[in-house]
Amino acid sequence: MKKHVFIVFLISVFSCSSNPETFVSHLDGYWEIDEVIQGNGNKLDYNFNDTIDYIEVTDSLSGFRSKLKPNLMGTFETSKDKELFNIKIENDSLNIYYKTPYAEWKETILDANETQLVIVNNTNKDVYIYKRYEPLDLNLESK
Repeated sequence: MKKHVFIVFLISVFSCSSNPETFVSHLDGYWEIDEVIQGNGNKLDYNFNDTIDYIEVTDSLSGFRSKLKPNLMGTFETSKDKELFNIKIENDSLNIYYKTPYAEWKETILDANETQLVIVNNTNKDVYIYKRYEPLDLNLESK
């Protein structure tokens, strides 16, 4: 029960803290999952990610998200699969509606700024906390 109360508290704090329209300008770019708070209250920390999410939003509040795999050359490998979405502001929330050939689902942006993105999946209630992706610095020379 305490875990459910914590999740509801987390959602209410983030949803009341900002104007959801301001989140849209921060969505574009490369994001990696930092941690996930599952709907059952369990917390998963991601110390290393072998994939990152690239999000692109158009002026018409539509866009896509794709999974990328960084490589040692500083570029990305991708399957070229894209999850298309539409963004809607509803009831003081910024909602993303995804549609792929395999599924449709809704996520709500709880917070978005230059360094962090917080999203809740409306089906399983998992909260995804992303941080901006920063490429690994493989320069082994000492400074």
